[in-house]
Amino acid sequence: MQKTTSKKSKTIKKKSKGLGDTVETVLEKTGVSKIVKFIGGEECGCSERKEALNKLFPYNQPECLKENEYNFLKEFFSIQRNTVTYNQQLELIAISNRALHTKLQPSSCSSCIKSLMEKLKKLYDNYEIKP
Repeated sequence: MQKTTSKKSKTIKKKSKGLGDTVETVLEKTGVSKIVKFIGGEECGCSERKEALNKLFPYNQPECLKENEYNFLKEFFSIQRNTVTYNQQLELIAISNRALHTKLQPSSCSSCIKSLMEKLKKLYDNYEIKP
């Protein structure tokens, strides 16, 4: 008697970019997507809806820095700082709200400002070429 071995296929799990990817996964797991494609055909509009939902509800995917934002952060982080002016804080908040999808407001909380600076520093550092 010959013994047979079966290989389980490995599923590569890709990280969801946003709500659209999550909805797609749920619909595939429940079999709904097969029914929709059977009834509506391959061009049922699912891809467009998925991308629209991903864009509206992204999962912590930062936007690319604009050139003026990058230049501001480059100058800002080139100096070791103990204080941040109100105008600098406004600019940092504007960058964070756009690029990191936050909804921050000006604050006098030093730990909040420090946290904001750390997040933006991490984003900025991704643009710097390391030797």
